Amino acid sequence: MDIDQARQDILSWIENFVERPNANLNGWPPCPYARRARLDNMIDIRSGTVEPYTDLRLIEMQHHDVIVLVYDAQEFDGADFDHQVHQANLAFLAGKDMIAMADHPAVREEVNGVCMNQGQWALVFVQRLSQLNRDARILASKDFYQGWSEDYLAELFRGREDPRQ
Repeated sequence: MDIDQARQDILSWIENFVERPNANLNGWPPCPYARRARLDNMIDIRSGTVEPYTDLRLIEMQHHDVIVLVYDAQEFDGADFDHQVHQANLAFLAGKDMIAMADHPAVREEVNGVCMNQGQWALVFVQRLSQLNRDARILASKDFYQGWSEDYLAELFRGREDPRQ
């Protein structure tokens, strides 16, 4: 895997999709916080070394808002990739005020007809759980999640506070 190419692909996706307002998302970008994180160099994109569960055991949040672990998507089954990330959340990440979210091309994530996946790489996004919960409460108060399917939101808030309550 060429990590420099992966970084370029991911940063391009963030800038050209994740940061952009989308009419199908009530005019919101998929992540309203992504632009600031990118411009402030608060996104650390690195190569996953073994598999998500093992790599997440060793991860520490220090100077970045988001750590993105990148894997060759063809080396992992989508369901197993998601399962490993979920198990890491339960086993040790939540206790360290962290949460990981998987994005595998084989596990399509769709909101109001918009595919949210990066599409090329298998990714694990790691963030501080407390900060993500705070940001989600702010977005919920502005109706950010309005019109999103309950099934998608249940998965999105798995292991987190549901800010709509």
